[in-house]
Amino acid sequence: MKQTKIAVSKLRPFENNPYQVRDDAEMNTLIESIQTQGILSPLIVRPIENTDEYEVVSGHRRLHAAVKTGISEVPALIYALDRDAAAIAVVDSNLHREHILPSEKAFAYKLKMEALSHQGTSRQLGEKWSVSQISESANESERQIHRYIRLTYLIPEFLEKMNKDEIALSVGVELSLLGESSQREVLEQCVINDCTPSYS
Repeated sequence: MKQTKIAVSKLRPFENNPYQVRDDAEMNTLIESIQTQGILSPLIVRPIENTDEYEVVSGHRRLHAAVKTGISEVPALIYALDRDAAAIAVVDSNLHREHILPSEKAFAYKLKMEALSHQGTSRQLGEKWSVSQISESANESERQIHRYIRLTYLIPEFLEKMNKDEIALSVGVELSLLGESSQREVLEQCVINDCTPSYS
């Protein structure tokens, strides 16, 4: 695989990328590193059909840092991946990161499960098979994978509370079983009573 340089203007973030790109201390460190040494590890991208643009599979944070430093071209490796293969690669290339938010894990596992399901035969068989595949690669139990995927049914306000460690995973899972209007009622009561949801 030959490394090439691609204009930043021709790169697009992966659609529905489950991982947030945050302007935090880690990003500042990355920006400083790029300013002094350049981008050491090439981005992995895939061609977007019928365009001369590329979708980022791995390297969203490096791309963001490059834009911040005013770099116009970045080193990249181009892989001809279909949408599902790219989705799996997006998830896998970030799961080893040190700080992953519960919401990021939730949407990452869901994205990977859907991609793997498409590659399976029937939807039901595909879903069961894909969760066991994720469990193996993520080093988490199938039950835990299912619990994280449940979190994708939470309203954004509760997801944010999960990210801030204000709600336990088990409580988030219970809340996710409620419909949106019921979740909003719980949220309203939390605001009125200045509390966060717990089992009690």
